[in-house]
Amino acid sequence: MRAVVLASSIAFFLIGEPAFAAEEQAVPPQNSKKLSEIVAKVEKRNDFRYVKEVGWSSDGYTVIYYTTDKAKVEITYDPVTGEPK
Repeated sequence: MRAVVLASSIAFFLIGEPAFAAEEQAVPPQNSKKLSEIVAKVEKRNDFRYVKEVGWSSDGYTVIYYTTDKAKVEITYDPVTGEPK
């Protein structure tokens, strides 16, 4: 019984460790712009209709939005400068 509990505990820590490391990398830098500022820039673009999705990765904020003519636009923004990459 102890062997099963010990093996389960070791497996949990070995499998769970990469998830904890991924969470640490998934945070924008301290000096990044507010997400609301970046979304406001997107909303001011020509022919903007609506934001469909906003995501975060090590590349920056990725915003997917649609225009009035139903075109899908995907732009990645630098989190610190707030400018498109």
